[in-house]
Amino acid sequence: MLQISVSFLRNLLLPSLGLLAGSLVPAIAQSVPHTALLAGNHIPTYRTDSTSQPLTKTALAAVWRRNHAFLDNAAARPAGAARNWADSTAAVPRHRLPLLLGGIGASYGGLYYALGQSWYTGEKARFRWFDDSREWKQLDKAGHFWGAFHESRGTIDMLRWAGVADNKAILYGSLAGFLIQSPIEYFDGRDPDYGASATDLAANFLGSAGVLAQELAWREVRIMPKISFRLTPYAQRRPNVLGSTFPERLLKDYNGQTYWLCTDVGAFLPAESRWPRWLQPALGYGGQQLVYNDPDASRLAGLRPYRQYYLSLDVDLRRIPTRSKTLRRVFYALSIFHLPAPALELNNRRGLVLHGLYW
Repeated sequence: MLQISVSFLRNLLLPSLGLLAGSLVPAIAQSVPHTALLAGNHIPTYRTDSTSQPLTKTALAAVWRRNHAFLDNAAARPAGAARNWADSTAAVPRHRLPLLLGGIGASYGGLYYALGQSWYTGEKARFRWFDDSREWKQLDKAGHFWGAFHESRGTIDMLRWAGVADNKAILYGSLAGFLIQSPIEYFDGRDPDYGASATDLAANFLGSAGVLAQELAWREVRIMPKISFRLTPYAQRRPNVLGSTFPERLLKDYNGQTYWLCTDVGAFLPAESRWPRWLQPALGYGGQQLVYNDPDASRLAGLRPYRQYYLSLDVDLRRIPTRSKTLRRVFYALSIFHLPAPALELNNRRGLVLHGLYW
């Protein structure tokens, strides 16, 4: 069985940290003074896809200005234009890749050490599988997909920033989401109260594959999964499972979670189209009355869990024009969330429901 607190915490925390790292690593690297790289008799050697060559101090300064983080140019791309990463990573400071790999390794090890010390502290059992595919109206699977997708997306962009050749960045980065989340199933499989979930692994794989397919097809992400959350009264009925405080309810209450697929329509239109790329249609999925996994327990409590489908709009913060590098990085990190907007809901209890503002 899936442990709710562990499941959603890892799905929310890991991609959030990954996207935060994707926005902060370039800032950390840029904090290295230019003079530190240009001073002295040693001229640093910079990588290209196939050669390494020394640069003069004047050329190096020009390269530094031209090859800032990928985030600096993301919002300025014309509508419908894919990124030419081969050009933008023609010359990259050599310290970026070791800095990135060291940060990823330290974060990965630290997170799994924390999980081992906090949640998986009890007795270990023989590894076993458990079928939880019918629980929580599959919202936990949506969380796995969402988490793996953004972990892969963030890793691809960070590898590009570090100067890794584009095809390699896509291949290695797309594996990240699956590799980051999947070891959790081993710990669940050894826990006597739970078990490894094959459908969790499948959702992890599909999330990573979703990024891989788009990057290979378009060299950018045009269909983005996002999440939104609101407080619901159901947590009060079972606070030990759904949470008693706001942070706990954010992590545990599936009734308040809605998962979205937002489409960059402007990327599919001709370059002369006036459709604003920051405005995107969004399809959402959620559920209500999710208090018990057992149908008999839900029936005795007067509950009938049901699904919800939404049609709404979303604002892609990455497309908001701004000259502030800090804002670009903040917008990039927040791009995993769906912003409040009017929405049309469809469910089998009340039919069509119009929300003036839904989150």
